[in-house]
Amino acid sequence: MTQRLTSLDVFRGLTIMLMCIVNNPGDWGNVYAPFLHAEWHGCTPTDLVFPFFLFIVGISTVLANPNQSFDFQKILTRTLRIFLLGLFLNYFSKINIGSLEGIPLLLIRLIITAFITILLLGDYDRKKQYYYAIGLFVLMMILAFGGFEDFKNVRIPGVLQRIAIVYFVVSVLYAKTNFQTQIIVGIACLLGYWALVALVEVPTFGNPNFEKGTNLAAWVDNFLLPNHLWATSKTWDPEGILSTIPAIGTGLAGVFTGKLLTNDFPKNKKVIYLFSASTLCIMVGLLWNEVFPINKALWTSSYVLYTAGLALLVLAILYFMIDVLEIKSWTKPFVIFGVNPMVVFFFSGIIPRALNMIKIAQPENVENPQIGLVAWMYKNLIESNFTNLKTASMAGALTYVLIWFVVLYIFDKKKLIFKV
Repeated sequence: MTQRLTSLDVFRGLTIMLMCIVNNPGDWGNVYAPFLHAEWHGCTPTDLVFPFFLFIVGISTVLANPNQSFDFQKILTRTLRIFLLGLFLNYFSKINIGSLEGIPLLLIRLIITAFITILLLGDYDRKKQYYYAIGLFVLMMILAFGGFEDFKNVRIPGVLQRIAIVYFVVSVLYAKTNFQTQIIVGIACLLGYWALVALVEVPTFGNPNFEKGTNLAAWVDNFLLPNHLWATSKTWDPEGILSTIPAIGTGLAGVFTGKLLTNDFPKNKKVIYLFSASTLCIMVGLLWNEVFPINKALWTSSYVLYTAGLALLVLAILYFMIDVLEIKSWTKPFVIFGVNPMVVFFFSGIIPRALNMIKIAQPENVENPQIGLVAWMYKNLIESNFTNLKTASMAGALTYVLIWFVVLYIFDKKKLIFKV
């Protein structure tokens, strides 16, 4: 039986809300600095979203399986469903039917999206879930690597894909190994990754380094998945293969936290342990930063510890307020985001892509005679009401969050929770 922890639902809800804000500004050219990723080394509030998700995955793994039972088919099915939802986000804009374009093509893509949603978020027999996921995975791999023109450059890695892999590894470790083994694996992930990136010579590039495109993680990405990486870089991926190793450490930090939260000792003592662990992780992360810079794209070991420390700090504050002091009257808006995260994540990727296929004419703009519907709505309904463009852009992001709040409020009233 899954144990629900209100403070964790609030933490997840806050993280989802921040994700919506940083991923959906009204205007990417005008964004306040804290809502942008660090250019390379460093860490902004935006760089906390992804590791917080993985940290929460680790905690949820413990809460959902308090008896540490091992059901490989269940774990693999959930892994594939999460992975495929993320993968489909990369496939959506690659779907083409002959010479169709505009609204007809959009309708085809939306029909396929509905089919994928039913397959991967539908609540039906577990054996069917398993076989549907296997079949869909095989189909997508054939499309990507079978010589099909539309999908020959489709990106394979992604945020949900990494979440899926980390979930799989930490779930197996949690169910099949003891605490000491999990600690050893976590340390090995962080130290081993540091040794690989900091000490191993990079083929074709030479000396070990932490720079864009020339580090070992980038080389591995390009060697194993050529033409299937992040479109912005093309030769490396921020959710790449090698950097998923330390991300497992982030998930395990969540597992250790979950074990702490389900322990029998008093709640006040749990709060002290959470704050203490937070302080230790932040300090060690900052110290390690001196030789292995905090970097999200590389998912450096210092980044793992620093962000885990901040996640522990946020959770400690929420746990103390909600579960110890029982101050809960303010939590509802965040909980409704926190209990339906996959719906928000998946459709936050689909909706902007879909709406921007609907083009609006701008006869007065010679250089850009057509814009997507999202851009048009922002320009005419939001930006025109502000003099400060960054504030307008933030208003656009908050409007997006408000729209999701209304949708999730309706889901909450109807007791609709969508799980993978």
